[in-house]
Amino acid sequence: RKGLEKMNEVYGWEMPDMPGDYFALTADHLFGTIWTRPGLSMRDKRMMTLTCVTALGISELAEIQVNAALSNEEFTVDELKEMAIFLTHYLGFPLGSKFDGAIGRVVAKRAKAAEKGKGEDKKANVNDAVKMHTGKPLED
Repeated sequence: RKGLEKMNEVYGWEMPDMPGDYFALTADHLFGTIWTRPGLSMRDKRMMTLTCVTALGISELAEIQVNAALSNEEFTVDELKEMAIFLTHYLGFPLGSKFDGAIGRVVAKRAKAAEKGKGEDKKANVNDAVKMHTGKPLED
């Protein structure tokens, strides 16, 4: 499926095909149609997505997006921190602070994994996303 392939590219993970119309429609339309459109780079689309989730105050999704931005080398930690400062002045301190906190949590998780000699846990990223939507992690 084109949408699922693009979703995995966008997030830098290995999401399996999930049951149900909601997932299929989201993957096929959002990732198969919208994220594959020309005109904006992946980095541009990520920046807009980060801005939207920050404006909405969705910290869990911000963490997933920050991790993907770092995994895909679209932004550096310093660039993400600068985005948080910039967005704080447009969205207000509470929302900007939530985004800055999301960046900090992702950076800390990645540093802890690196200290243990482990790379990024792509399954953990998938589980975070599935848990955000369903309330439970992906079954093994």
